[in-house]
Amino acid sequence: MKISENDPLNPANHLLEALLDTIPHVHNFKGKWSLIGTKLTDLKSQLADLADFPLFPTHPLSLDLLHSLSDTLSAALSLSTTCQSPTLPEGKLRTQNDVDSVSARLDRHVSDAEVLIKSGVLQNAAVSGSKRESVRAEARNLITRLQIGTAESKNAAVDSLLGLLQEDDKNVLIAVAQGVVPVLVRLLDSSSSSEIKEKTVTVIARVSTVDSGKHVLIAEGLILLNNLLRVVESGNGFAKQNACIALQALSISRDNARAIGTRGGISSLLSICQAGTPSSQASAAAVLRNLAAFAQTRDNFLEENAVAVLLSLAASGTTAAQENAIGCLCNLLSDFNDLKLLIAREGGIRSLISFWDSVPNVSSLEVAVDLLKNLSSCPQIAEVLVSEGFINRIVSVLSCGVLGVRISAAKAVYELGFTAKTRKELGECGAIPPLVRMMEGKAVEERESAAKALSMLVVCASNQRIFRKEERGIISAVQLLDPMTKKLDKKYPASVLASLVHSKKCRKQMITAGACGHLQKLVEMEVEGAKKLSESLGRGKIWGVFARS
Repeated sequence: MKISENDPLNPANHLLEALLDTIPHVHNFKGKWSLIGTKLTDLKSQLADLADFPLFPTHPLSLDLLHSLSDTLSAALSLSTTCQSPTLPEGKLRTQNDVDSVSARLDRHVSDAEVLIKSGVLQNAAVSGSKRESVRAEARNLITRLQIGTAESKNAAVDSLLGLLQEDDKNVLIAVAQGVVPVLVRLLDSSSSSEIKEKTVTVIARVSTVDSGKHVLIAEGLILLNNLLRVVESGNGFAKQNACIALQALSISRDNARAIGTRGGISSLLSICQAGTPSSQASAAAVLRNLAAFAQTRDNFLEENAVAVLLSLAASGTTAAQENAIGCLCNLLSDFNDLKLLIAREGGIRSLISFWDSVPNVSSLEVAVDLLKNLSSCPQIAEVLVSEGFINRIVSVLSCGVLGVRISAAKAVYELGFTAKTRKELGECGAIPPLVRMMEGKAVEERESAAKALSMLVVCASNQRIFRKEERGIISAVQLLDPMTKKLDKKYPASVLASLVHSKKCRKQMITAGACGHLQKLVEMEVEGAKKLSESLGRGKIWGVFARS
């Protein structure tokens, strides 16, 4: 029956009333028809609510609903007439299936109408005409389309939504604010086609790349996590890559990391690292890197022989894959010397050299420097690292423009200075001047890491001479003693100065820079080395400074 443009509700209402009148006269499947009657009553109420919306007569979603509903009601009316006959021409089983099908279609219409009523898409359009309001209206419309209608219409809606979100990060924020994430999760968890699910994963991956979207995804919990893990395990290559992108956001949560480990996710991710596309390998390694940061997952990594897979990827993957594989190894190491020795035996040092010497930009070196630092804490490995030329490599990045790399490099210097010989070599290769400059950096961690490295280097007499040539060396170290500088371990600058206090010139510089006042407070705070340094400066004031006056 054709829908009137003037009154689009008339056909559906007419069919609905006719069907309600017919149901009391059916002789077959009375219980099922009684249930259908209840659904029709609900629909009648919903249609009355929909008619109150200003855009209902013309909005495509409401017209689609009415057209689909009219088709269902026409089929139901014809079927109800059949069920009035004592005999069933199509047979009892076939007719029962038809009645169940009509009932299911009505369930869908009730659900679709409820979504349409709550969505707000039938309200008057925003009058401001701004781009933000336009995007908000479009997002609300697409979110509604994802929940109602046929599989084809939902598929088209996913495509349109992805196009909208790809335009701008702000569009992602607007869609998230409109409630797109729970709708996407329900779509992924439904009986939708594999095509729709794969596209849905792509949209979720896009949402995960915007910071504000990550927290909303994490809030969806295990339902989303389990569906993404299923895609990682059995989806196609592109879907696996997008699932891994989404899992990067989810795996920063301790609970999610534990869940991924216990559900076999690490095994699936390692499989992608071995046989996936270059892009999916990088994404899978990024998830593993996040997971390895949690101690609860370490056993899962060891059970899956992850070290061999990660070392292989670190040696032959793309730059992004290598960086994430090395970052994952760093997170796994912690204080496990056995694991460090395993990595060294299995070619980890060679992979580290290859990555270090070929990386396109210094910012990517932070994970490599971290791995060097971790491996250097094992004396047996440190000797090999020194013999492989890592002292020159580490000194060369102490002056780079990337804060994180400088900090990691300073920490690595401290670990590499495990013998008098390496301490001297570090000084000769130029480690001291950049470390002195780092003591005046803005970040507290940078200043502390530099002071810590210098506290080890200036134990060597030749390095003390190099340090004294630095005009700001003593002054910078004294400034770090200031109790007002919070979250900085004062024992390191105290140790630096203690190694130099035997020099009259250095003692005078320390006193002039205000070391005595700082040390008096640090002694009260029981800072390691403060009392001894204070006493040394006190003796110097009596026998040195005043003797010359």
